[in-house]
Amino acid sequence: MTKTYAVIGDPIDHSLSPAIHNAAFAFLGLDCTYIAYRIPKGELSEGIESLKLINIAGFNVTIPHKIEMMKFLDDMDEDCKTIGATNTVNNENGKFKGYNTDMNGFLEPIKQRNQSCKDSNVLLIGAGGAARAIVAAFAKEKAHKITVANRTREKAEELVKFANNLGLESDHTDLVNAGNTTGNYKFIVNATSVGMKNNTSPISTRMINKDCTVYDLVYMPVDTELLEQSKKQGATIIYGWEMLLAQAMRSFEIWTKRKAPYEAMKLTLLGRF
Repeated sequence: MTKTYAVIGDPIDHSLSPAIHNAAFAFLGLDCTYIAYRIPKGELSEGIESLKLINIAGFNVTIPHKIEMMKFLDDMDEDCKTIGATNTVNNENGKFKGYNTDMNGFLEPIKQRNQSCKDSNVLLIGAGGAARAIVAAFAKEKAHKITVANRTREKAEELVKFANNLGLESDHTDLVNAGNTTGNYKFIVNATSVGMKNNTSPISTRMINKDCTVYDLVYMPVDTELLEQSKKQGATIIYGWEMLLAQAMRSFEIWTKRKAPYEAMKLTLLGRF
């Protein structure tokens, strides 16, 4: 009996998850398939019912359902509870258990570079969906302080409060000031979609230096303007596809209880660019 997995969200047609997971299933010879299933905002409840009807084995959750999906879970892991969002659901004997692989998926590329987040100052650009997982990640790794730079002040203030509740010192600033003070931070993380459609950077890069690590969650294009310019300034850079791959591997391992085939998944992912 073929097991079916999916990614749910809207828009979904650009998702790279089906290619990555199907390559992994094929590589390990597993009788599983992975599909993209569009569920528009406001239709999550009906969408979940259809997934139950086809006895879905597990699924990933992306924009705009990561927070609302929490209401439909029978159980959840600690990361889910901390972040208040889920991106991976496993069907465990008819019960939906939620996980959040964003936090560890985000940290994995940093650890691969043998970098420590402990006592570091962090500039986080954006306060949307992925931002909470990133704040939780830095809190877990005992960073010193996180500064949130965002277009709207309300969202930044919410995130600062969230960081404070996790015991992390935090404040917020505007995008112009953030660009003028980048040299003060060890980690600069872009969690906005700026750079995806048009070749612009969310902040000025002229103060970025060799002591900075610049991490852009945008994975298409692979080399965003922010990363290109930061590389020229001598900074260490981390690509968005690295987090995408790391969190996909964790989802795969939760579902199959097997080690994810890193090379097969990586080659498939990079082949898509």
